[in-house]
Amino acid sequence: LSYPESYGGLVFTSPRALEAIKICLRENSKNEAWSKSLKQRWNTKPAYVVGKSTASLVEEIGLIPQGEKSGNAEKLAEYICSREKLNSSALLFPCGALKREVLPTVLREKGIALESLTVYQTSQHSDLQESLSSYFSQQGIPASIVFFSPSGVRFCLQHIQKLSGNFINSIKFAAIGPTTAEAMEAAGIPVTCTAESPTPQDLAAGIQKALHLQNC
Repeated sequence: LSYPESYGGLVFTSPRALEAIKICLRENSKNEAWSKSLKQRWNTKPAYVVGKSTASLVEEIGLIPQGEKSGNAEKLAEYICSREKLNSSALLFPCGALKREVLPTVLREKGIALESLTVYQTSQHSDLQESLSSYFSQQGIPASIVFFSPSGVRFCLQHIQKLSGNFINSIKFAAIGPTTAEAMEAAGIPVTCTAESPTPQDLAAGIQKALHLQNC
């Protein structure tokens, strides 16, 4: 972040990446440098994002997001390709250890340089199993369950299957987007609905429609 002149812009596909950057900027010396000059220098370059939640966090650190309506990495890659010139400076991509290769692959094929930097690691919450068990024991079998990421499917599904037993077929499973839906299908979960765009409103509308159709 201290060398904006080395890059053509920024790419963010996750709120977690912004959280990592905010941790970096908490140090007084870095915060001062960011406020005095770095922020303005980065703002002469694009900050590409997926989704409104990521865009709002980009705005919190003083940058101007672009492409927030893309909704997923595939569409953001298309958006970036439509705006970037070949052989320009690399875009800096702070990302997680489990990032998908769709965006890097598309940009590479189009001749757009991307420098990926792993800034966070996805791991299972220590209280996950206990929290799920507590919910099921107190609330019973839920009418619907929403997954927000492939990681959520990987970490939660086995616990949900065990807790639901034979009633798992009565649960309507929803996905926040197509990537998560693919992970659910690969794990053998029937996807009842996928949000048209990754917003609370679209997700709620999809779940409401799915439950209404099933008379839940």
